[in-house]
Order: sequence, then structure tokens, then C-alpha cells
Amino acid sequence: MIVRNLQDKEVLETTYLAHGGAVAQMVLDRRVLKEIGFLAVARLAPGKEIERHIDPMEEIYFVLSGTGLMQVDDESRQVGPGDATWIPTGSGHALLNNGHEDCVILVVASSGWM
Repeated sequence: MIVRNLQDKEVLETTYLAHGGAVAQMVLDRRVLKEIGFLAVARLAPGKEIERHIDPMEEIYFVLSGTGLMQVDDESRQVGPGDATWIPTGSGHALLNNGHEDCVILVVASSGWM
């Protein structure tokens, strides 16, 4: 069993700027996972944006706190705590924090079943 906390050294060492706007950390990734790409947490300050990008795997953005405008391809929708957005492989996507507090999301990515 592997249990990771956001304050663990293995998580803190992975801190990076994700797609121009969010401070992200890999909670679990290919160092330990076998079939799931990764589980990350990202914090997006008010007015900041995870810029539109395309990934080679499907993802789920799950909002823990705060709000934002989620875009997937040509669709946009306001999201908040408890909302999960599925992003198909190859879809352009972005998230703008249009609220007044940090938007914190979990990101799960997977290359799918083989």
C-alpha cells in the first residue's frame, strides 16, 4: 500500500507551474502507478488560467474548492466544488479561475485500457 500526503517530500519535490497558471504537484504518478497516468493537485489563484492545451491522454478535473470557467473544445461551463469534468484524449481544454478564492482541483489522467 502507498499512502501519500500533500506535505510528503515525494509530493513537494514535484511542484511545478502547469500550463502557465496553476501551481501543481504530482501526488501519485508513473513512479508508482501501473495503469493510471497520474493523480495531481493544482491550485489556481484568482484571475489565473490553466492555458488551453491538448494532452495525449484522457483526464478528469475534479474541483475541491473555488470556482472556474472550464473549457473543453468549443464548450464552456462554470464549475465549482464537487464538479468533475471529463476531458477526452486530444481535446483542447483550459480552466480560468473567475472567482475570488483559489480554485483547487484534482487531476486524474489515464492513457486508457490497452
